[in-house]
Parts: sequence; structure tokens; C-alpha cells
Amino acid sequence: MKKFSFIRKFARSAGGFLALSVLSSQCFAQSASVSADERRAENKRYIENLYYIFEYLQQNYVDDLDSEKIYHGAIKGIMESAGDPYTTYLDSNSFRSLSDTTEGKFGGVGLSISKAFESTPDKPAYVEVVSPIDDTPGARAGIQAGDLIISVDGTDTSSISMEEVLDRLRGQVGENVALVIRHGSVDREVMLTRAEIEVPTVKFGTVDTQKNNKIGYMKIINFTPLTAERVQDALDSFDYSAIKGIVIDLRNNPGGLISSVREVADKFIDNGPIVSTKSRVNHENSVYEASSKKTTFQKGTPIVVLINKGSASASEILSGALKDNHLAYLVGQRSYGKGSVQQVFPLSQTDGFKYTVARYYTPSDVCIDKIGIPPDREVLFPELSEEGEKQYVELFKSDEIEKYVKKNENMTEKDIASFAKSLRKKYDEIDLATLRKLVRNEVQRKLSPAPLVDLDYDIQLNEAIKILEKENFTKLVTAAKTLKELQDLALLEEKDVIGKK
Repeated sequence: MKKFSFIRKFARSAGGFLALSVLSSQCFAQSASVSADERRAENKRYIENLYYIFEYLQQNYVDDLDSEKIYHGAIKGIMESAGDPYTTYLDSNSFRSLSDTTEGKFGGVGLSISKAFESTPDKPAYVEVVSPIDDTPGARAGIQAGDLIISVDGTDTSSISMEEVLDRLRGQVGENVALVIRHGSVDREVMLTRAEIEVPTVKFGTVDTQKNNKIGYMKIINFTPLTAERVQDALDSFDYSAIKGIVIDLRNNPGGLISSVREVADKFIDNGPIVSTKSRVNHENSVYEASSKKTTFQKGTPIVVLINKGSASASEILSGALKDNHLAYLVGQRSYGKGSVQQVFPLSQTDGFKYTVARYYTPSDVCIDKIGIPPDREVLFPELSEEGEKQYVELFKSDEIEKYVKKNENMTEKDIASFAKSLRKKYDEIDLATLRKLVRNEVQRKLSPAPLVDLDYDIQLNEAIKILEKENFTKLVTAAKTLKELQDLALLEEKDVIGKK
């Protein structure tokens, strides 16, 4: 039987755990019906009961119990009681993975994921892909934001925690991991080889359009300690006298550090709030103001921001701040809707937990948690029919594209288009642009760096370019409603509907 020395540590720590507020599904709802003294007394009783149960089981259970296992189980239970997928216990593997991310590299497949807290027979809590990271095994395998990971190495993901899924996805570089991916209603098996995943930051350059104009393009992949510096590199590289405007691509950006996105936003916004955080804990209530001294972007240059359902957290802070300040026009798809802020609390050198400490609000004072940010102009990629999804899976299973590209090296765009047309004779429910994209991905698979953009396929980027080239940007961005105005309008419409019933 293991020693009970950790019990004292558990008793000291648990008070902190139990004092954490369980946040409601709304942005903030709190009760003042229980006084602080009453809450402390209640917590003390709970801690005493936990300690009593632990000791009683150790002395009376039929078999010898593993103290460490009980410790991990108790903490996991406390975290899960919050009903928040972002409040979780970090065991040694998860804690190591977090350290890997902080250091900037780890062995993995390059998928940012999320998982619903509750799993039922009618609605299993499979892991959802929030976004694939560019130029990683997951992205190259065609896994998309919104796809579900049904299993990892044969383990059903609805039966395990998100952290356990992450542990299985990460591992030794060069080793394989088998996934079952559900795209729409169709499942397919995918074998991925883990690679060294570097925490991504920013890709940028100038795009030459078909009308011989130049557009500054900056894709922010993630918000890390280096992102603000790389954004500044991008801004310094643009010739503002020559470009029609810039596109900030936040699609499939899962977020990152709130300090990083504040620094980035401050380069564009010269005064007023960037973001505010609100919590029941007073010192977590903050308003982060922009400073004109930190603004480096050339004022008056048109900005179009691209978002989709893979744009989450910090990327929503930036898009919301630029929208509410009438500095940018948003194009694409409604964003993910993660409006909460997490902190990590270490318990030792090998474990800890992360918890939601606050929710953030845009400059117009809107919480977008579980709602997302709607684009000013919605542009959606065509969805495959049910038969198209089956053909998509069949095409991946066949390895036709990979085999053809291996036999035909140095394919040109003309060659790509020709092969895509021949594929469509068999896969007639998949549009030509998607087929060209799949072939082009395979052709460019070994290129380093990968091409900056794909103007043949990317209809959202093309719409952004069209806005910058042909439309009255000032009129568009001025007329665009803030998130608060959109929220108020939605409430009025809801009241109107209820009133007519």
C-alpha cells in the first residue's frame, strides 16, 4: 500500500478547488444567497467528508487501493463537475504536452480539438476538430474543421476525455496513429505519421491579383509569445503605397495567449478598449485599452478579415475588436464561439489543472461564448452531397491522386486541371475546384515553404480581394454593425416574434 503523505497536500489543495465558481452557460450569472463564511463552512465539511471517505476505503475496502489513482480520480471529478470542457485536470502526460506547446514544438499530428462535456447514447461526445494546423499530417490528410474524430487507435473518443485524446494523438515523431474521421455522415480511416509540430505563428506576403493589383496578405495561425513580433514583420514588409489593402486570415486559428492578441490588436487600434474580461473574482475583471504609441499599422489602409468555424478564442478577440472599431470588414463564416479565458495551476512539477477564470467581451461589450462572430459578408464553400461525401472517402481510400502524382513529377497547373477533369468522370459529385485542390495539395506536399495562397480554390479570399479592388470599402466598413448592434437587433426580432404568437 502506498504512503498517505499526499493526503495532506490534497487537503490543502482541495479547498482551492472547491472554492472555484461553477460558471453558468450564460456569460455570467452568480448568486449572493450564500455568504462567504457559510461557503467556507460548507467547503470544510466537503473536505472532511472526502478525507473520511478516502481513509475509510483504505482501511475497509476488500482489496488494496492505489492512493495515486484515488487522488487522480478525485481531482478529475472536481474538474468535471464544472461542466466546462476547458476546465480539466492535467496529469503527467497532459502536463508534459502543455510544456511541449509552451516550448514551441512537440510530436503530434497538428489538430486543434474540442469535446462536449456530456456524452449520451443519442449524442455521443466525439472529439470535434476545431482546426487543422497548416502543413501538418492532419491538414495534409484532408481533415477539416468540423470533422469528428470517432476513434484514436481503436479507442472510441466519446468514452474518454479530451486530454486523453490529446495524449493519444501526441507521441514519438515518426510513429503512426490510426484515426476514424467522420466528415458529414461518412466515416473514413486515416493513418497519420506523427511529425514534429512547431507552434505556428504568422505567414505573410504580397498577393498579385488577376487585375495586376497587389494585396498584403497575413495569415495568423496561432497566438503565441512570438506572434506580435511576426505580425510586425509582416506590417513592415508591406509597401502601403502599392497595395490596395490587406487581408488578415484568421481561418482555422484556434486562439492562444490573450496577452499576444492584445499586443497584435494594439498595432491596429489607436484608442479605446480592445477586450475586457469579466469574472466573479474581482482581480480578473479587466479592460485592456489600446495605446496610440503602440499603433504601427498605417491608418486608412483597408482591412478585410477572413474567419470561419475554426476561428476561436484569441482570433475572435482580434476580429471582434477590429469589427467593433469599424477598422475591418469580416468575410467568411460564423466563428467558433469560445469566449472564455483559461489559466493553468500547477500542483507539482508533473501535474496541475487548467480552469476557466473569466469570459471576455468585445469593445461593444458583447460576450460571444457559444455564439460566435457572424461575418459582415457570408461566403461558404460548397458542401458535398451525401453521395459526394462517399465519393470523397472513396477517393482518399483509393490513393489515386498520390499514385498519379508520384508517376508524374513536376506537374504544372495545366496538368493539375487536366487530371482533375479525368477524376471527375468517376467522382462526379465532387466539384472541379475541390478536385484541383486535392491534386494540388499532393503536388505541393513536399514543397517547403508551402505556397502562400490558393486563388484557384479559395473563394473566401477571392471575395476579400474583390472587396478591396472593386467596392467602396469606407462605406462598407462604416455601415457594418457592431456586435452590440447585432445583438440588440436580434433581441428585438425575438421579442417581435414572441409578440406575434
